[in-house]
Amino acid sequence: MATRERSKFLVPLAVAAVLALHVGLALWAAAGESVTADEILHITGGYFYDRDGDFRLQPENGVLPQRWAALPLWLDGAPSPPLDNNIYWRTSDASVIGHQLFYETGHDHWPALMAARAMMVMFSAGTGLLVFCWARALFGTAAGFLALIFFALCPNILAHAALATSDTVAVFFLLAAVGSFWRHLRAPTPANGALSAIVFGLAWVAKYSAALLLPMFALLLVWRVATAHDAGERRRWLLRTPLTILGHGAAATLIIWAFYDFRFSAFAASVPPADHFIVPWERVLPAIGLQGRAVEFCRSWKLLPEAFLYGYAWVIESVQARAAFLAGAYSTTGWVSFFPLACLWKTPLALLVATGCGLGVVLRRWVKNRRAIGHDLLAIAPLLVLFAVYWAFSLTSKLNIGHRHILPTYPVLFILAGGLAAPGVFTGRWRLVLPAALVLGQAAANARVAPHYLAYFNEIAGGPDEGYRHLVDSSLDWGQDLPGLKAWLDSHAGGEPVFLSYFGTGEPAYYGLHVHRLPFFNNFKIPVYYTPLTAGVYCISATMLEQVYSPVRGPWTVDLEKEFQQLRSLEPAFAGYTRDPKARADLERGPGGGHWPELIARYDLLRFARLCFYLRARAPDATIGYSILIYRLNADEIARATNGPLSAWAGLIDEAVRR
Repeated sequence: MATRERSKFLVPLAVAAVLALHVGLALWAAAGESVTADEILHITGGYFYDRDGDFRLQPENGVLPQRWAALPLWLDGAPSPPLDNNIYWRTSDASVIGHQLFYETGHDHWPALMAARAMMVMFSAGTGLLVFCWARALFGTAAGFLALIFFALCPNILAHAALATSDTVAVFFLLAAVGSFWRHLRAPTPANGALSAIVFGLAWVAKYSAALLLPMFALLLVWRVATAHDAGERRRWLLRTPLTILGHGAAATLIIWAFYDFRFSAFAASVPPADHFIVPWERVLPAIGLQGRAVEFCRSWKLLPEAFLYGYAWVIESVQARAAFLAGAYSTTGWVSFFPLACLWKTPLALLVATGCGLGVVLRRWVKNRRAIGHDLLAIAPLLVLFAVYWAFSLTSKLNIGHRHILPTYPVLFILAGGLAAPGVFTGRWRLVLPAALVLGQAAANARVAPHYLAYFNEIAGGPDEGYRHLVDSSLDWGQDLPGLKAWLDSHAGGEPVFLSYFGTGEPAYYGLHVHRLPFFNNFKIPVYYTPLTAGVYCISATMLEQVYSPVRGPWTVDLEKEFQQLRSLEPAFAGYTRDPKARADLERGPGGGHWPELIARYDLLRFARLCFYLRARAPDATIGYSILIYRLNADEIARATNGPLSAWAGLIDEAVRR
């Protein structure tokens, strides 16, 4: 009896300790990171949702995580940027409004950003608790702890656990939704039904990937009816099904309306008026076919809030074509192999081995006892359905921009891996040796990359140093390493000129980086001026190096070279336009004078693309968090890469390849 009482106390304490370690690691990593690309958008949207009830900005990323993440900024009394006569407010440009909110009001956003991150990590801790409870229910307490440790130390989970985005929230609610729905199907009590309906509704305001719960729930309903013990039970479930569907639909509808303040219009009357969403309805709906007509029907009858409907339509439209990168290849429609390769390269080997061993154990059990198949499948049905449906969707998705989009399937791997510690799976010393070795392997994977968890790549991919050759964007480079760059430059740059091409939404000047700007992914509508390139330190974000979102990505053609050389001949005029107000006025009065900013921007892109072709063949001199690559370039390299003829440029690349 004493042992049982002690266990009741020690198990929750141990779970809390592991979760505290997970939360601590996530916040430690986040504390050294600049605002990542999506965080500024989530917090900006949520700030105006909470403060004014205006839901136009960034409606495609889930209203719950945005409102939750923005609470600290709103409660802190952060001032809004001027909205009167603000063209970016009128056109719902969350990117520029976010820059104004974070960097142009004089209010320091950093404390509120870290508070938002601390709030978001609660959802990751909740997922860890679900993983423990699920593995424990299936395989026992030891299995629960093994699964929890795999979760708590996973670099991919830690990379997003404390970021103010919707990814961690979606992982939690998708897992919770399938679990609570299956619990309701197995034990259809009013309490279980209410819990399932509420979680289902919250999943819809967490992220639009909740739409995948519809086929998941349908499969689980079919599974439950098909495995009924007798015809009477099957008939009862067929009668319950309409009530289950109606109950979940009603709960979801009520929750969605509640999160949008029970108001249809996305436009608040308490703030200066706006013209439209970032892309007007008239351009979005025709682009998504049948779903567009369904959305228009709901909009016409005001069945759901306008911002919710627009966010859904915008997600569908935006995933039809999106620039993507995979190991040197470019596409706008994606690859079936993208997520399998991302999983192969970014999953710790210990977890891959544990998953393989878990599958082997299950298959061995089924070979020895075929009667166990039905029982086992019934026990893990929601996990199987979640994994299968989500992966089926991912393989056909054209949105191939980040490994994070398959994170909702990882809890299934953790729970399966935990099964290795189940009683009777292994005997003798193997019962302790194998789980211990796998835990050490997971811990080693964590230690190898910490605190730069977003940049984790396993040994199959060549480790984090080689990550930029395989995947970029949110799989590696989300704009998080400006503080690390500042520290490195302070120690190594001396008085050399520093050039930066940055992928993200951070403002370099805020982090003390006063650099010459090369093309940025998001320039926040800041005018582009001509910058002469000299010998110096070149700091290039991995996504910019690979030219993923550049209009001149892909092979360098004869036409591009011809255009580049024509624009290069205008460099003296570009320099005069930038530095001399009188020369600028003279040029603007000449033929085509209004096009000089566009010509400078185009030349900047072409020159930078030419430089990146060389840098991709040349090893970097250093890396910052594995996401920003550092090159010390001398005058000869710069001249041949950006000023010389095609033959000199090609020769420089050949030399780099040979080295």
